[in-house]
Amino acid sequence: MYHVKTYNAIAPAGLATLSDQYRVNQPQAAPDAYMIRSVDLHEHDFPASLKVIARCGAGFNNIPLARASAAGIAVFNTPGGNANAVKELVLAMMIAANRNLIAAAEWAQQVAAGADITLEAKKSQFNGQEIAGKKLAVIGTGHVGSLVANAGEALGMEVVGYDPYLSVESAWNLSRNVHRAATLAEAVAGADFVTVHVPKNEETTGMIDAGLLAQLKPTAVLLNFARLGIVDNEAAIAALNAGRLRWYLTDFSDATLQGHPRVVILPHLGGSTVEAEANCAKLAAQELMTFLETGNVVNSVNLPNVSAPFASDHRLTLIHQNIPNMLGQISTVIANAGINIENLVNRSRGDYAYTMVDVASMPPTAAEALVATLGQIEAVSRIRLLHR
Repeated sequence: MYHVKTYNAIAPAGLATLSDQYRVNQPQAAPDAYMIRSVDLHEHDFPASLKVIARCGAGFNNIPLARASAAGIAVFNTPGGNANAVKELVLAMMIAANRNLIAAAEWAQQVAAGADITLEAKKSQFNGQEIAGKKLAVIGTGHVGSLVANAGEALGMEVVGYDPYLSVESAWNLSRNVHRAATLAEAVAGADFVTVHVPKNEETTGMIDAGLLAQLKPTAVLLNFARLGIVDNEAAIAALNAGRLRWYLTDFSDATLQGHPRVVILPHLGGSTVEAEANCAKLAAQELMTFLETGNVVNSVNLPNVSAPFASDHRLTLIHQNIPNMLGQISTVIANAGINIENLVNRSRGDYAYTMVDVASMPPTAAEALVATLGQIEAVSRIRLLHR
């Protein structure tokens, strides 16, 4: 039996995905897994029983990855689970900006009831433009970006994508009519809309900076529905004030942006649909079940993806530091115990690595002794023994 503790409101569809081997939020139970959304775990004390954290969403900056890895905790996110929801919101905001819908609605609310003549006579001040025929630059063409690019192309836009790390899977998902730019500058040149859909890391923080903004058309609309910090907000405000940018639309509040007439801030609505929350929760449940029951790793953000069928009835999984001679130490301990290795898979990611070893059958006492001995290797964060 596995115990799952939830934080935030997890969609019931996700919890219903858990099999009968799982119990959710049982009082006094030591949790094997967390299912979370936006709760900040940086100051959280992880219990020794915790083996996996499944984030129901794409972002994971609310999780201390280094500390989780050191504690032998696998962390997962759900890439693509809310991609359609974000795509729809980006399209809605592009249209809203080009048709002046927000300003028009605010003005209409101030006109006295029944003043249809006044509304009709002055509506021309909100004349907008259609997005068909406009150029859309999509920065990052992964799960969300590829959907935005394809939707823009379907709506008659000229679409250019930029992604130096474009995966084969993402490339297959892109319409053949989406032009691929070789550089960021090439992508934004002449664009009417620039939308960013990249993960936040050292390379992408401040990616949309003053230098890049200076290359945009003064009528361009900038959209950031990826992560706070990818756009240099101070540079964006300076561009707006200088008339070098028309609108800045974002899902992330920042004091720098508050109150500016050409900035529209939404309260992080990108994945806030019933469907997206259900999709993410179901995917998170599947990931944690797969990991806990088979040791296979899919969509981890702190461990390498590793997947292999059982080659025997017993499987050892080890989370350990990525240092020399770890495989030698592990295999030596197993060999000294007189146990045969049926299959071994090892992958690394940054400072940590993950090893799965399928071993020949052994009595319970031998299994307990083997796990205890492997656990004494200083660089091992966690060892588990699984059964097919």
